[in-house]
Amino acid sequence: MVQNVKVLKEKYPDLTDEQVLELEEVFRKARVAQKEIEQFDQEKVDRLIRTVAWSVANKQTFEKLVDFGIKETGLGDPVSRMNKRFKIRGVLRDALRQKSVGVVEEIPEKGIVKYGKPAGIIASLVPTTNPDLTPAGTAINAVKARDVVIFSPNPRSKQTTAKTVDLMRAALEKEGVNPDVLQCLKGNPNRAMSMALMSEADLVLATGGQNMVRRAYTAGTPAYGVGAGNSTMLIDETADIKEAARNTMESKTSDFGSGCSADGNLIIQASIFDEMVEELQNVGGYLANEEEKVALEKVMWDENGKRLADTVAVAAQDLAKAAGFEIPEDRKFIMVIGDGIGHEYMFSHEKLTTLLALYKYDDFEEALAMVRGIFEVGGKGHSCGIYSFNEDHIHRHALNAPVSRIMVRQPNSKANAGSFTNGMPMTSSLGCGTWGGNVTSENVSLKHYMNYTWVSKPIPEDRPSDEELFGEFYDPELEK
Repeated sequence: MVQNVKVLKEKYPDLTDEQVLELEEVFRKARVAQKEIEQFDQEKVDRLIRTVAWSVANKQTFEKLVDFGIKETGLGDPVSRMNKRFKIRGVLRDALRQKSVGVVEEIPEKGIVKYGKPAGIIASLVPTTNPDLTPAGTAINAVKARDVVIFSPNPRSKQTTAKTVDLMRAALEKEGVNPDVLQCLKGNPNRAMSMALMSEADLVLATGGQNMVRRAYTAGTPAYGVGAGNSTMLIDETADIKEAARNTMESKTSDFGSGCSADGNLIIQASIFDEMVEELQNVGGYLANEEEKVALEKVMWDENGKRLADTVAVAAQDLAKAAGFEIPEDRKFIMVIGDGIGHEYMFSHEKLTTLLALYKYDDFEEALAMVRGIFEVGGKGHSCGIYSFNEDHIHRHALNAPVSRIMVRQPNSKANAGSFTNGMPMTSSLGCGTWGGNVTSENVSLKHYMNYTWVSKPIPEDRPSDEELFGEFYDPELEK
């Protein structure tokens, strides 16, 4: 817990005097707000999350935030980004259907009653690609859990994040609630500042790039982070080709492929490969030739294999222009034929833009091996999917893929973080398990914002015999 400016300065010598003063002030306000919100009942917090969500998710306001955010960062597609306001509705739906105050779950047969308690002060690191969605989703779950949040914006999108938080603060204040339940760092949210924030908080939510997530895990505070993506979709001979192509386009082009859930690789059965490529072109894909493919690789990665920022989350026309060629205005994404899978083959890495790699397979076992190979390159623990009506293929894919979520016949970037047509918890933060260096493989949702008190009462003895427990290995002679 932050005590005073002198202590902070001694603990974090890299902070400027202004940063120390701001940090001390936001934590002081957060502790006051925490003592107030933790007294609220279920009805009160449910009312508050509705007003907080509406303050951002209404169409007129979100449209302004999207426009402001894209102008501030230079990243993203205004049309598809507008759809993210529906994700806020989904987070609100899930939160309203759960209890967070007092008794939240009872298991009579085990004599267990669970009570929900706040996690405390949350440090939320906001990614530059979701400066409006992430604060809103986090705020809904935090207020529901009776937490308080200090948001640390990405420097590239700090004004958009601050505007979003200010809107939610105003909604709280209108309800007579201390707006300091939600605060945003306003000064210089650099690495030193975010590290100090995370170290002093009770819980960290780190949504963003891998370097930032790794720093979160070194802060000494319990943290939920996300792993890198490299979404790969397997398409077998039973697939509805038109549906698979349409969904691929939707997933790949959403916010110009900026999300780590956006399709990066398609592994297509040989007998339908040509038909699938043709249908991908029908829905807006452009198939690059070998010369264009070489040029694309040069503008996406440097000679050391590091992803270059200038071609992240750009329209297909801008990606092509950066590579020195032109494509028609009606093309929505670019495709290349994958030349191999492995660290030395750059197109099997995560793309984070409007580019897709296509691979062909003959035997399904070969397809499964290709999936494993791609995730050894990157994205292990995150997401993949399959277009198939063959339940055995779906089952084998699920057994094989080292990922936390698999979408069946769905556009991955619009489905794996929850949608209104599947049962995944709505979120903007996707845990990737130990595969991705994360503490959870779940979609980070309300339950991750809470502490629980388990109350246990006596039940009739539940003690199997040694014969039942040890089976054929039990030897009564050894018990004498």
